[in-house]
Amino acid sequence: MNIPPEHHIAFGPVPSRRLGQSLGINNVTTKACSYTCVYCQVGKTTEKIIEPRAFFSPSQIHEAVAARVEKLKARGLAINYLTFVPDGEPTLDIALGESIEVLRDLAIPIAAITNGSLLWRGEVRKRLACADLVSVKVDSVHLDAWRRINLPHPDLRLDQILQGIRDFARGFNGTLITDTMLIAGINDDKGSLTDTADFLAEIAPRTAYIAVPTRPTTVKKAHGADHAGLVRAHEIFSARLPSVELLTGHEVGEFAHTGDARSDLLAITAVHPMREADVRRLLAKDRVDWSLVEDLLAEGVLKSADYDGERFYLRPVRCSGH
Repeated sequence: MNIPPEHHIAFGPVPSRRLGQSLGINNVTTKACSYTCVYCQVGKTTEKIIEPRAFFSPSQIHEAVAARVEKLKARGLAINYLTFVPDGEPTLDIALGESIEVLRDLAIPIAAITNGSLLWRGEVRKRLACADLVSVKVDSVHLDAWRRINLPHPDLRLDQILQGIRDFARGFNGTLITDTMLIAGINDDKGSLTDTADFLAEIAPRTAYIAVPTRPTTVKKAHGADHAGLVRAHEIFSARLPSVELLTGHEVGEFAHTGDARSDLLAITAVHPMREADVRRLLAKDRVDWSLVEDLLAEGVLKSADYDGERFYLRPVRCSGH
């Protein structure tokens, strides 16, 4: 398909708390997903689907990523992973496996971050298994909490999804990690945490990450678990899993810059809202003043949002037109 002018297939690298300097790959159109998670940092799902289809061709993916890698390497910037982390669900891409394979010539490890909702499909498991590292979201194994937090497509079944995750973990030869986002009053009680931890112990991730929202959420009343909830979660998870880490702070590191501040800023904020301090640092490195942000806000291609006492900048979600 033609690449919409506002869509950046390759963005970053952005500092990732799990993957180091992660060059993001936005391989689906805005915002195709099987969930509408209340804590999503990108905004409400505009196209809730569960049937994988073609988005961008592997050659389009390769061209965009290779060009970005070349530009970054010329500046001496490190890339730890090429990561399929779109503003939707990456496994909706029917060409995901092929796209991973065509990127092998760049000799950089390849990761994918998935909500796991389509892993009950054998062909989806096969495509995803091409990655070196996969992060799977498991927010809750309780039906009510799953529905309240992830707002899934009506045709999805939690028991089927969990079995698909088990099947994937059993057959995956790469590195598996998991991500559990804690929302106060929904999935941070002892019973929910214990059952989630028991399930994670079954699939044996290298590391189980426990997170709370650190950026503006789709549903404003969705708040992360408090300190007591995090301590409870860490204790319960650690009793069942060998490696548990809390993701409760902001990333440590710098957002990559290529010299084109407008493009850098729009590409990153389409998928990854940026704190004002990070935006100012990026502009300073590209020797551009704050008027660029004011211009982008006036054009309507960038918006600001306040969350937890800080100001963030992100791209407005637009319908994809499908």
